[in-house]
Amino acid sequence: MRRAAAWGSRLRGLLLLLVVVVLCGTAAAGGRGTAPLLCNVSLDSPAEERWLPVLRHFEPAFLRAAVARVIDETVPKWVHEVIQPIAAELESFMPQPFAGEILGLCKALGISLGDGVLLNFAYESTAFCTSIVAQDEKGNIYHGRNLDYDFVDILSKITIDVQFIKSGQIAYQGTTFLGYVGLWTGQSPHKFTVSGDERAGGSWWENAIAAFLNRNYPVSWLVRDTLSRAEDFQSAVLRLAGIPIIAEVYYIVGGVSPKEGMVITRNRRGPADLWPLDPLSGAWFRVETNYDHWTTPPPFDDRRTPAMKALNATGQQNINFDTLFQVLSVKPVLNE
Repeated sequence: MRRAAAWGSRLRGLLLLLVVVVLCGTAAAGGRGTAPLLCNVSLDSPAEERWLPVLRHFEPAFLRAAVARVIDETVPKWVHEVIQPIAAELESFMPQPFAGEILGLCKALGISLGDGVLLNFAYESTAFCTSIVAQDEKGNIYHGRNLDYDFVDILSKITIDVQFIKSGQIAYQGTTFLGYVGLWTGQSPHKFTVSGDERAGGSWWENAIAAFLNRNYPVSWLVRDTLSRAEDFQSAVLRLAGIPIIAEVYYIVGGVSPKEGMVITRNRRGPADLWPLDPLSGAWFRVETNYDHWTTPPPFDDRRTPAMKALNATGQQNINFDTLFQVLSVKPVLNE
C-alpha cells in the first residue's frame, strides 16, 4: 500500500531550496508544474497587518470555505471543545509575531481566533515528506524536499512562496499555505536552509494541545523563528535541536560550507539524534522520510530505499539541482 492509498489524494509540492518550487498534481507528477504565487510580507509592518496585501490576491469566500473544510475534516471534535471555550485567551498562549499575524488574518477573513489556531494545528499534524541534503565533490550543499498534504484541490490554489522583507531586504523566505503562519520549508539567504518532516509520536493531538497550552512552539513556528534569528548553520542547528516544541519532528538543515548538512531527530523537549553529513567517510547525502533513520521503514511506505538507490546511481560527481529534482521525482519518493 502506498501513501496515496492510505491517505487519499495529496498535494505533492517538490521544493528544491535555493532554486525552484514546483507543485505537482496527480496528472503532472512527472513534470515541473506551475510555481506558486510569489508574495512579499513586510516584517516592518505591524503583525496584524502584514498579511493583508497577500490576502488581496484571493477570494475571501473561497478562503473561508477552505478553512472550514480543512478544520472539519482534520481536527478531532474534542479539540474544538477544548480550544473554542478559551478562544479569547488563546492569544496569551502564542508568541509574537504569530499571535498578531493569526489575529490579523482572522479579522480580515471574518473567522474566529479559535478557527485560525485550529487551521494552523491542522497543517502541523499532516506533514508527510521526503527531505534530502547532499554535498557534491566540490563541497557545494544541495537541499531538496517534497511535501505531501491532503486537500490537493484546495491547497494547490493557496500555496504561496513568501519573501519576508525587513528594511528593504529579504530576511528569509519559504513556502506555505495562506492562513498558515509557520514554515515547513525555508531559507535564510547565504546562511542555511531548513525543511521539516513529521515524526510519528503517538497521541499527536493530545500531546500537541497540552504542549501548546504549556507555551511550547509549534514545529513550523520554530522553523520560521530560526530563519529570523539564526546567523549561520551551527546556530540554526542549536536552536532547532534544543527549543521545546509541541510535537516530534525531523528537522533537515543545509548550510553554505562543506559538511554543513544535518538531520535532527526531535523529541518534544530536545534532540533524540543528530545525523550529520560525513562526506570524508562516503556519507555525502542524508535521506529523511518520516521514520527514524536507524530503523527500517515499513514496506507499505518505503520511500527511503528508492531515494538512496537513485542518489547512489546519480553519484556525488553528478549531483546538482536538476539531478536532485529527478531523485525526488522517482516513485514512490514522489507520491501519487
